[in-house]
Amino acid sequence: MPPARGLHAHVLDTLGQRIVDGALEPGTVVRPELVADEFGVSRSVVREALRVLQSLGLVEPRQRVGTQVLGIGSWELLAPTVIRWRGASPAYFVQQRELLELRLGVEPVAASLTAGGSGASAVLDAAQDMLAACAREDSRAYLEADVRFHRALLTGSGNAVFAHFAGTVEALLRTRTSESRDTITRWTREAALRHEAVGRALVAGDGAAAAAATTALVGVTRDEFIAEAPQG
Repeated sequence: MPPARGLHAHVLDTLGQRIVDGALEPGTVVRPELVADEFGVSRSVVREALRVLQSLGLVEPRQRVGTQVLGIGSWELLAPTVIRWRGASPAYFVQQRELLELRLGVEPVAASLTAGGSGASAVLDAAQDMLAACAREDSRAYLEADVRFHRALLTGSGNAVFAHFAGTVEALLRTRTSESRDTITRWTREAALRHEAVGRALVAGDGAAAAAATTALVGVTRDEFIAEAPQG
């Protein structure tokens, strides 16, 4: 039998994915005893999973009713766990568009703050690692360099809220590795060059150019996802 922590993670992931997929609709009452029977786990494991789901806004215990599933308006949509579940759901393209639109408002400002600072070189280094990974056709190394790029861009701003947002961006980037419904998962040299343009502007200390290059970078990605999204 898997360790207790593994059982908890399995129950949590399965219930969370069912809620995000819509298999458990808003208003549905989750019966701990039925969940425990389905997964062959103790009620304490189920309660722990439900507590996490509650903290993420997916369920809420109600007196004389039980634990009810909540709608998307209550979810912690920037939480990495929720992003991962939505990334594996029919909402994949919707989530990408929504968060890319948010990133368009955040990352250019972060770039203008990072320009000329001590974190600028880390951004450029990550971009150049993306180019090298692209030349080797190493998608894993490309992704890891991409994650480092955006984390360095956001943390280099010196803004604690932007730095916290780095976890959201990383989770979003990682949902692309398992997506097979479109062609956007391909890592391209053109995209890496757009990242490098941001890094070079940052190292040069040109905040306006860095912000403009970041707007172009995120904007092109947003437009690609809109173009790739299924119609109807």
